[in-house]
Amino acid sequence: MRPQGAGLDEETRRVLALDSLEAAPRLLGAVFSATAPEGTVSVRLTEVEAYRGEEDPGSHAFRGRTARNASMFAEAGTVYVYFTYGMHHCVNVVTGPEGVSRAVLLRGGEVVEGLDLARSRRSAARTDRDLARGPARLCQALGLTREDDGAALGARGSRVSLALAEPGSAPAPDAIRTGARTGVAGPGGDGQAFPWRFWIDGEPTVSPYKAAAPRRAGRGRCARGGS
Repeated sequence: MRPQGAGLDEETRRVLALDSLEAAPRLLGAVFSATAPEGTVSVRLTEVEAYRGEEDPGSHAFRGRTARNASMFAEAGTVYVYFTYGMHHCVNVVTGPEGVSRAVLLRGGEVVEGLDLARSRRSAARTDRDLARGPARLCQALGLTREDDGAALGARGSRVSLALAEPGSAPAPDAIRTGARTGVAGPGGDGQAFPWRFWIDGEPTVSPYKAAAPRRAGRGRCARGGS
């Protein structure tokens, strides 16, 4: 068995062992880092979304395990990176027990280390606020691709890590907002039944909410958003 999460501290392990709905708000304020030969980029998370596998119509794992989503069924602390729309990568942190398929999509954050490297990867960004504002931008700033899918946070030799916010710097409970997930088509996009997007109120790096595009007649089932 791979040494998943071998380098994570006890509190981080405890949080990642939770269901994604419980873990997601606890990841706000955490710092996700990715190291490459060019250096390390670290992002303080300000926006995330929870996904719940076969119980969640908005999840990539709603219809079960596939070659694409296999990492979602791995141990807590595994990274799930997927490719979407033929041009973007997005990154998730797997939570909960192995085999159950729970994941938290990292939607937005503030670059707190490796600013110059993030700028070079995100040359289209008009301001530093936009470097990791949105899941594809965040993944690009970190330099992650499908080659990183299945990596273990903090494991020996892994280039990805996660540090929870210290008690004094974690967002206050009354600063955490919840709402509909962005771009999720079908029942999983219902903000009343699935208010599974979490963000820190007032943070400029939180991405704007966008509803899923309406389904067009004759084009078949819309692709799910999220993870």
